[in-house]
Amino acid sequence: MSTLNQTPSGERIHIAFFGRRNAGKSSLVNAFTGQDLAIVSDVLGTTTDPVYKAMELLPLGPCMIIDTPGLDDVGELGLMRVKKAKQVLNKTDAAIIVVDASIGITDTEEDIINAVKAKNIPCVIAYNKSDLLKKIPSADENEIYVSAKDGTNINELKDKVAKIAAGQENPNKIVSDLLSPCDNVVLVVPIDKAAPKGRLILPQQQTIRDILDAGACATVCRDTELEAVLSSMSAPPRLVITDSQAFGYVKNIVPESVELTSFSILMARYKGSLKDAVMGAVAVENISDGDKILIAEGCTHHRQCEDIGTVKIPNMIRKYTGVSPEFVFTSGGTFPEDLTPFKMVIHCGGCTLAEKEIRYRVGCCNDAKVPITNYGILIAYLNGILKRSVAPFSEFEGILE
Repeated sequence: MSTLNQTPSGERIHIAFFGRRNAGKSSLVNAFTGQDLAIVSDVLGTTTDPVYKAMELLPLGPCMIIDTPGLDDVGELGLMRVKKAKQVLNKTDAAIIVVDASIGITDTEEDIINAVKAKNIPCVIAYNKSDLLKKIPSADENEIYVSAKDGTNINELKDKVAKIAAGQENPNKIVSDLLSPCDNVVLVVPIDKAAPKGRLILPQQQTIRDILDAGACATVCRDTELEAVLSSMSAPPRLVITDSQAFGYVKNIVPESVELTSFSILMARYKGSLKDAVMGAVAVENISDGDKILIAEGCTHHRQCEDIGTVKIPNMIRKYTGVSPEFVFTSGGTFPEDLTPFKMVIHCGGCTLAEKEIRYRVGCCNDAKVPITNYGILIAYLNGILKRSVAPFSEFEGILE
């Protein structure tokens, strides 16, 4: 079975196509992917929302191709489409600026090129419709003349994109850099109504794989069997990793001599947001009645009656603080542009989001001077074990004294 479509979207290099309406973005995306992914029409504004396609781009590997609406769209609805297109920049690792070769670069392309440069996103300028030109002009290193219609230089465009996107992968490790070969790691995975039938959730899968990459051993059990599993071991495990919701129970079973953390905390470390999230958890101490708290999730899913984000965490906060804040919920690609109304932001682990998008969201909070934390770190704080749960990471030594 191919593993291509099994690679999580958050682990893929995101390559986005930007340009004006009818520059041939969608046609070029179809030629680039070798599929009729995007609807192609001479009608202006055919692409109304970003379109995503997972593919393999050699030698780069798994990537996510994104077709965006035209940046010169007009009217109230058109401006909303432009806004959606520009939001894609926050998750883009490499950009392709599509220019109608028969027209050349206009102010619209200049604006997006400047925006791409401001975000330090490597880009290629693709002059499409080169079949309409009598003579192909010379091009700079990161420019290329292509034709989605007759296939001219499509493979060369792929090569250029793969070259500029190389090195954009997340260099961080989930946990393998803390382990030695043959270390035993116990993973505590509660099975309840929220657990997907027949599989483990993404952070658990990714953590197991990372443990195996280190040559270490992963022992997986439910919280109800944890005590028996630890008792059966001839030697204590190197580390125990738990689902955040089981922190309150697990902390009483795992000896203080054994390091303990959670999947959510490991995800924050992996995505580069751990330090901000640790410092942000303390903001719960300053919550008052009526304060707005944003609870943000990176994916959309069917919410159970005891959903962690919309039910359990709000209840934990009310119980801990003794006050009644106002909770606002977002999910998927939605993240508020104006964060100033919020007293704090509580984010999920972000396993489906790329590191770049997590860093963008954290940066937005920092710019607005709004503390941000995540589910697992907040739960550890509320259970009085945050210091212990980040102890395995040397960068936090003494930070919570």
